Amino acid sequence: MNPFESRPVSVLRTPSAWIPIGLSLAGLGLVVGHALVYGIVHEPDEGTAAHVFQLLMVAQVPIVAFFALRWLPRQPKQAAVVLLLQAVAFLAAWASVYFLT
Repeated sequence: MNPFESRPVSVLRTPSAWIPIGLSLAGLGLVVGHALVYGIVHEPDEGTAAHVFQLLMVAQVPIVAFFALRWLPRQPKQAAVVLLLQAVAFLAAWASVYFLT
């Protein structure tokens, strides 16, 4: 709870909550966009899109860890919901890679 406010802080409004979701959605958009432009092809070598996707997914790990360490002890119910949203977004991005490449 913020000492300057009388109501508790919404966990979803913190950057560490929505940045991983945004990164996952960017990865999902990257994969879907690549599939729409170039078609569903099995490339022998990874291209730039694959490397950017991998960077987007790896960049989430420390942010999610920071979020969990900071908010799970303070507001466990809200933090668990946000972690679930982050996991769903992460899995949706990886599912797009699995099904579209």
